[in-house]
Amino acid sequence: MSRPGTVRERVVDALAVVLCATVMILDIARTPDTELTALSAGTAVLASLPILLRRRAPVLALTVAMLLIFAVLSFAHVYVTIAGPAMICAYTLAAARGRRAAVVAAALGLPLVVLILQVYSPHGYVSWDTAKNLAFVAIPLALGVAAHDRRAYTEALVDRAESAERTREEEALRRVGEERLRIARDVHDVVAHAMVAINVQAGVGAHLLDRDPEQARSTLREIKRVSGASLDDLRSVLGLLREEGAEAAVAPVRPTQGLAGIEDLRDGLGSAGVDLDVDLDPAIGALPAAIDATGYRIVQEALTNVLRHAGPTTARVRVAHHDDLLLIEVENDRGRGPAPGGHAGAGAGSGNGLRGMRERAAAVGGSFEAGPRAEGGWRVAASLPVGAS
Repeated sequence: MSRPGTVRERVVDALAVVLCATVMILDIARTPDTELTALSAGTAVLASLPILLRRRAPVLALTVAMLLIFAVLSFAHVYVTIAGPAMICAYTLAAARGRRAAVVAAALGLPLVVLILQVYSPHGYVSWDTAKNLAFVAIPLALGVAAHDRRAYTEALVDRAESAERTREEEALRRVGEERLRIARDVHDVVAHAMVAINVQAGVGAHLLDRDPEQARSTLREIKRVSGASLDDLRSVLGLLREEGAEAAVAPVRPTQGLAGIEDLRDGLGSAGVDLDVDLDPAIGALPAAIDATGYRIVQEALTNVLRHAGPTTARVRVAHHDDLLLIEVENDRGRGPAPGGHAGAGAGSGNGLRGMRERAAAVGGSFEAGPRAEGGWRVAASLPVGAS
């Protein structure tokens, strides 16, 4: 692409003009039967001036340089150094415009050189002098194309490296966003389950406080247990946000809860009036950590919905390992399920609860569905690939 050039490049071009003009003038002075006059010296200088245009207008510079060869041959009578300015302009054109421009320049320049040789050269047409002058056209153009291709290749490498760096940054940002979303889902599951369980149990305790004080105290102890376990779980989730080198006094991060922890939910749900039946396949003990944690969170959120929307009821949790799939099913016998516009939407679900379960399943390559049962109540089902990482 043509451009005006930097100060350094303009200085280089000016020096090139002086060098070419000086060499041609010296050629005039040493050539027998040729007199160095103001006209011949001026013609040599004029023939070198197109070099100043080569960066801004390479096509024009090469055209003028080729035409001025006729002026030099007519008034200065030099032959050896006459091609210098045209060769510099030809190289610049090929380096700036590439292979196609070089081919066009060669197609126009070679016949012109042949014409000049026929008119002005004392040598025979088929001679070393003819081959040498034709090479003066071809070699600069070939070198210019090589420089153009090398620069294009370098720019492509730089662009590829910059693109790879942008891709790495975008991937890092995407992973950070996914991790933040995962942590937000974990916090939602922990807090929602604890708050719903505590709310229901507090209502039961308040109802039984005068009628059955012992049962009320048992309910309060269960509230304490649920809140303590939830605080530990929440601490383990938020512990992932600690920076490296955090104070050693920070509480250690507990391992993420797995499907084996579903049994621990039974007592809390029982005190809230939910009779929970759990059927766990013994094969779940060898599940990948991601699948184990995802399955637990799905079951926990489904049971939280039972507490929130169904009230006292019977719920069943079935977890089976079948054909490289972990099949999870949570059902309850009564209740209307997640309410439209509430914690989770009806049908396919549009609220945070069902959407969070669906996102968890999708994150490990699984599927999820939820909806009312024909015989009443609500059903949540998920299928997770055991091979997911």
